[in-house]
Amino acid sequence: MSDAILVLNAGSSSLKFSGYAAEGKELSLIVRGQIEGVGTAPRFKAKDPQGRPLADLSPDMPAGGAFGHPEAFAFLVRWLMEHYRGSVRLLGIGHRMAHGGADFIEPTLIDADVIGRLEKLIPLVPLHQPHNLAAVKAVTNLRPELPQVACFDTAFHQGRARVTERFGLPDELFQKGVRRWGFHGLSYDSIARSFRRVAPRAVES
Repeated sequence: MSDAILVLNAGSSSLKFSGYAAEGKELSLIVRGQIEGVGTAPRFKAKDPQGRPLADLSPDMPAGGAFGHPEAFAFLVRWLMEHYRGSVRLLGIGHRMAHGGADFIEPTLIDADVIGRLEKLIPLVPLHQPHNLAAVKAVTNLRPELPQVACFDTAFHQGRARVTERFGLPDELFQKGVRRWGFHGLSYDSIARSFRRVAPRAVES
């Protein structure tokens, strides 16, 4: 049986996922996909590392007709356990989180206190943070024994000169969170790491 880590990226109407086999410090992709139409008409799709389809189906709607992030995560876990029956043991969950504020600048183990502090950042990114947190809460309710780690889009941009974060506004507003936070940091970090690998000479120049 292989140990595995599941990575979730929850949006307003989708739950994207990737599963990785964990062997020591090495991770290898085993599956990726998404559930589209969360909240309306869900569609589940999964592919293997080579991009070959593993599933393309419509989950059954629960009694009452609601299919939100909790139902999406529950369906994903059931599918994983059935498809990889007896061959994969889930060790933990990683989450893409849109906003970490000034406090969360590195991957962070999630607990009730962290959730509360991240909820306070919702006004800064109202279209994304609630859905990211909905996935966290869905995991907590269904699989509370699983450790969860949040990785923050804003963390990549921390450490800049403070002057680059400021607008021409009173300091009072800056202290309340009106600043250039920077987003999509996880994507930027991935691109930067890949660039070093595929074009090392360009990085050195």
